[in-house]
Amino acid sequence: MSTDIPAAVRRALDAIDQLDNDAFAAAFAEDGYVDDWGRQFRGHGQIRSWSDNELIGKRATFTGTEVSTPGNPITLLTQVGGDGFNGPSHFTFDVQGDRIASMTITA
Repeated sequence: MSTDIPAAVRRALDAIDQLDNDAFAAAFAEDGYVDDWGRQFRGHGQIRSWSDNELIGKRATFTGTEVSTPGNPITLLTQVGGDGFNGPSHFTFDVQGDRIASMTITA
């Protein structure tokens, strides 16, 4: 994986690897959000709940992760596995300061 990934995004990816839902939500700004194919989940409580039902709670794994669009926002292409969705996905992160402002998931 590229070293050009912002620290906040790395914290979120590490939290996914460690199945740590609290650390995942903490990587986001207080008013940050996840956009999962048009469904938005804003704030730590909603992000934690979404992740419990769709990501970390489904023991998601990311493999073969690479930067497909560098900069800010940064887009990562990864192969998602686990007990939920399985397949390739793009995750676009907008980072503001030391936190993620948004994470948008697309094909």
